[in-house]
Amino acid sequence: MSDFERGYARSIPQTADMSVDAGLRAFMLGVYNKMALGLLVSAVLAYSVANIAPVRDLLYVVNANGALAGYTILGMVLAFAPLVLVLVSGFIMKNPSPAASGALYWGIVALIGASGAVWVLRYTGASIASTFLITATSFGALSLFGYTTKRDLQGMGTFLIMGVWGLLIAGLVNMFLQQPMISLIISAAGVLIFAGLTAYDTQRLKLTYYELGGDQRAMAVATNYGALSLYLDFINLFQFLLSLLGARRS
Repeated sequence: MSDFERGYARSIPQTADMSVDAGLRAFMLGVYNKMALGLLVSAVLAYSVANIAPVRDLLYVVNANGALAGYTILGMVLAFAPLVLVLVSGFIMKNPSPAASGALYWGIVALIGASGAVWVLRYTGASIASTFLITATSFGALSLFGYTTKRDLQGMGTFLIMGVWGLLIAGLVNMFLQQPMISLIISAAGVLIFAGLTAYDTQRLKLTYYELGGDQRAMAVATNYGALSLYLDFINLFQFLLSLLGARRS
């Protein structure tokens, strides 16, 4: 997407005064707050779309019990829209402003929220709630590890990003094959990959703060992209865990 995308992190300075540490905490808190608000907005949109019949029926086909039976054409477009927006933005947003990066973040949040109605229609509310708690706990522990570890996660991050592309390709292929075993392998691999990316992205954001050297405009952009990275890590971790642990509606 820009210089704030994955893959450029370097080493943390060995010494940092208290003002820098306080600034780092404020920066990371801004990222986490924006990410949390994005998750809340997505949840509200997902439940609204799933429960407002005229909107739901534009996107999804449901059975007599209100459970997911398929997608409409518009629903298929919506399902792929967030990925398309992320990829397109990587080409057209080379030097984004805070406003543009913020619009990108909230646009993706809205699209994923609307398309997330599929989880509400496919899984029971109890399994969604329990999986969310598992995801939140795991995400918190992994992010804390990424923030505090002295180990350089750069090499692991490069490998994991390659794994994300592998997941995308495997998922597209299995859309046609519809093999349950392949779906299970993809979900298990997805949990491992996005667990690792949670730690990696957290460390990358910490390094970003030091590299920006107090540039307020750049940090505003980095906050938006940082929130986006962690938001996507959380959403994907939740999605893959839900496919493994969730109880389907009949």
